[in-house]
Amino acid sequence: MTSPSMPDTPTTWPPMRSNFPVDSMRSLARRAEWKPLGVTPEQLDWPKVAIVNTSNDLAACFAHLDEIVMVLKEELRSLGVLPLEIRTSAPSDFITSVGQAGRYVLPARDLITNDIEVMVEGAQLDGMICLSSCDKTTPAHLMAAGRLNVPTVIIPCGYQHSGLAADGSADIEEVFLQASYHSIRGGDQGQMESMADTAIRGPGVCAGLATANSMHMIAEVLGMAVSGAAPVRAGSEPMWDSVRRSAAALVHALRNGIRPRDVITTGAIQDAVTVMLSVGASVNTIKHLQAVAVEAGLDIDVWEAFRTQGRRVPLLASIRPNGPHLVEDLEDAGGTATILRELAPLLSPATERITVTGETLAERIGAAQPADGTIIRGLDDPYSTQPSIVVLRGSLAATGSVSKRPIPDPGPYTFTGPARIFHSREEGIEAVAEGRVQVGDVVVLRGLGLEGGPGMGFVSGLIFALEGAGLAGQVGFVTDGQYSGLANSGVMVGEVSPEAATGGAIGLIQDGDPIAIDLQAGTLDVLVDPEVLSARPPFRQPEEHVPDAGPVGYLDLYRSAVQPLACGAVLCPRPGSAAQAVCAADAGRPAS
Repeated sequence: MTSPSMPDTPTTWPPMRSNFPVDSMRSLARRAEWKPLGVTPEQLDWPKVAIVNTSNDLAACFAHLDEIVMVLKEELRSLGVLPLEIRTSAPSDFITSVGQAGRYVLPARDLITNDIEVMVEGAQLDGMICLSSCDKTTPAHLMAAGRLNVPTVIIPCGYQHSGLAADGSADIEEVFLQASYHSIRGGDQGQMESMADTAIRGPGVCAGLATANSMHMIAEVLGMAVSGAAPVRAGSEPMWDSVRRSAAALVHALRNGIRPRDVITTGAIQDAVTVMLSVGASVNTIKHLQAVAVEAGLDIDVWEAFRTQGRRVPLLASIRPNGPHLVEDLEDAGGTATILRELAPLLSPATERITVTGETLAERIGAAQPADGTIIRGLDDPYSTQPSIVVLRGSLAATGSVSKRPIPDPGPYTFTGPARIFHSREEGIEAVAEGRVQVGDVVVLRGLGLEGGPGMGFVSGLIFALEGAGLAGQVGFVTDGQYSGLANSGVMVGEVSPEAATGGAIGLIQDGDPIAIDLQAGTLDVLVDPEVLSARPPFRQPEEHVPDAGPVGYLDLYRSAVQPLACGAVLCPRPGSAAQAVCAADAGRPAS
């Protein structure tokens, strides 16, 4: 892959917003602040770009990012660009999910977005290059790119070397799954500790097609990352090649005025939906893509795109945790670029849409290697024609809900049964242990949505308890919270919207109300007369299940500002902005 053309000299740059009049207070103050940092008078005239670093010591995901920063600084300076490193918050689902029962994790996405706005917009920098790693960093970087609309390149920073790839018994996702069973069933503690000690062999994100690698692929599909960027082994030569090409791509974008809203188009979002469906990606990509679209000012219902495109997009790859193959296999078979090549007939008509490097999508597809027929299959020989991600709507989920399906999918595809309602994960687990959940029930866990949580409660523990009790596939499961993609057996539906706390029907149902789930039709209904349902008192979380308030701070602000899932769970957009118009339209869309 050839790199975009380089600047001839710094004098060839178009006007940059960071270049204040040399006799101004701002210019002189900046000169004073930056002189001790080694910035020369000549460099003060260069384009000034943020290296957005999410490095911290909390998880292996971020352990290599500081090293990438050093290389990027050298590359950018050699191209006549002044790099300025900034840092943001960055959660790890496995580490920062302890406090407040995991409620900080999703809200951190929007905190990162706002961190970037404060630093890049506040300093009037000319562009940014974002080091994307763990789950919430990539969507946050794409959201910030859409909001600020300054030349931006996303660098997917790679996945970790796992125990499974090194002839071991587990990766981090297997540790999570087995540890969940272990906490319920008990077992050999020493064996569990050995599994944990050998699961991660190097830096990078979880080694599977969970949210992090799914969002890395989305960055490439949208055209905001260089071709061949995802998935990629952290610290490998292909990763370093991607880093260097990304620096050149940012220079090209700066010189030619390529901005995120030129790249993140409706067609690009639709193509990302198609790719995610074709690989059985994380269900979190739905709300993240919707948020990216909102921040980019696009009026597109991503939930409906998943719903309708899921019926025509076959499954071309079967990657852990959804299938037998490793993410290493996906990378070696051509990764995102090859998936795009095989999906070409199903992509948006605008395959001439531009990417951040100046290449068109069609040019990238033309340079990609063909599918090997085993790890990545063609459209004529897919793994499955059943959607691995199913969006459901109906009287219990007017604006959406989602089900993650196993690969291959043995069914069942429908389930109808009486509601058994719980208001916390712990209450549900206790009921399972005591035998109060019966075959044929639909377990309903509510009050854990964006506002009810706040921040969406993580409910996988109850699903694992059902599996441990032998009830997997024997009961239905419905929640306005979220659950892991590892939990995909039986008929389970999450992220029901509107949620209970905002007046959704899930807050009005009672024990015994019949709930009907149809994954083939994409419907989720409560079989109660609408007039009877609407006459019931509004939902109130039982006092004993109101979560500990914790410190008065960010979660309180989040609860007051977060928009519905139909709007990507973004925070309250600026009045009169394109984002606000999109949110208003999405939040009011009827079921289709």
